[in-house]
Amino acid sequence: MATSMAAALAASLPAPAATPAPAAPTYEAIPASMSKVIDIEAEIPLTSVQLDGMVVTKILKHTIESPSTTAHGLLLGLDLDGTLEVSNSFPLPHHGSEEDDRSSKSVARYQASMLRSLKEVQSDDGVVGFYQATTLGAFFNQTLVDTQAIHQEKLRHGGICASSDLSQTTRGNASFRAFRLTSAFLSAHKKSNFSSASLIDHSLTFSSILEEVPLKIRTNPLLSSFLDTIAQPDETIQEIGGGVETGSALPPSFETLNFGTGLAKNLEQIAEAIDNYRTEEGNLAYMSRQIARERLKADTYIAKRKEENAARVAQGLAPLPEEDVGRLFKIPAEPSRLESLLLLGQIDGYGKSLEGSASSGLVKMHAAKAG
Repeated sequence: MATSMAAALAASLPAPAATPAPAAPTYEAIPASMSKVIDIEAEIPLTSVQLDGMVVTKILKHTIESPSTTAHGLLLGLDLDGTLEVSNSFPLPHHGSEEDDRSSKSVARYQASMLRSLKEVQSDDGVVGFYQATTLGAFFNQTLVDTQAIHQEKLRHGGICASSDLSQTTRGNASFRAFRLTSAFLSAHKKSNFSSASLIDHSLTFSSILEEVPLKIRTNPLLSSFLDTIAQPDETIQEIGGGVETGSALPPSFETLNFGTGLAKNLEQIAEAIDNYRTEEGNLAYMSRQIARERLKADTYIAKRKEENAARVAQGLAPLPEEDVGRLFKIPAEPSRLESLLLLGQIDGYGKSLEGSASSGLVKMHAAKAG
């Protein structure tokens, strides 16, 4: 009886309405005009670079083990509150110059594969710059300038170039510096114009091509504590020659009294760079004389044509039509002086490295003589 009444009551109730399936959310692309408004970090200027201790170790390992002195790779991380935090890096393969096209394509494929793999494992895959191995402080070269120009055009904060000096690494000193191109140089580079007039207009010298960004190295607190622990003397007492001294896990890092062989190599590099600069200046002087001769021919032709037309007008004749001087005389364009600027930058880098090495050697010699 109760069952039949429940069934009758259920039959009299209206059927439940079918709940509609929720619509899939739709996302609209951010307009290009609003991207800068939403990306607040892009408006904060870059003031410093922070390298992770693991990145420093990777770069040093790559530069030491690389068969060539042009070891380079990509820096990964993010920029936050004006600080470019570099948390990871990986080296790029090096190829010979005889296969530029194929090597550039293989490097691009390798780079894309590495970034894709890092993204799959939830690691930092944002490119923030690249690193380049240098020797004796001379990091000015065409490849570095072109690569940094591409990065500063495509990356949000332009990216940085971190240089590691191999000559300092072999002496036990980790030398890292961060650079980026100046706005004046970028303006001239976009126009591909490095003539004398362009250099004067942009106030460009070898010292105004790159600007240095403050760089600091961040280590893990656990690693810092471990290094501090093993650097402290322990409680054990060792008997050496009748005396006693405390031992430690790390030996003391006293400066060795050797003058090294870097001075001779440094002088050789300076002499070679000066020879290259003199050769480049000779080529520029030859091109300038060629341009001056062609312009003199064109000016002489124009002056002669004007005299002929003046004489014909005086005789009541129609003047001769003006001709395109550019078609008659092939006046070459003024050569680029970028290579000269880069060579001057190399000479300056070698000179500063020699100054540091020589001053350290003089201090050692004075200490040895006084002791």
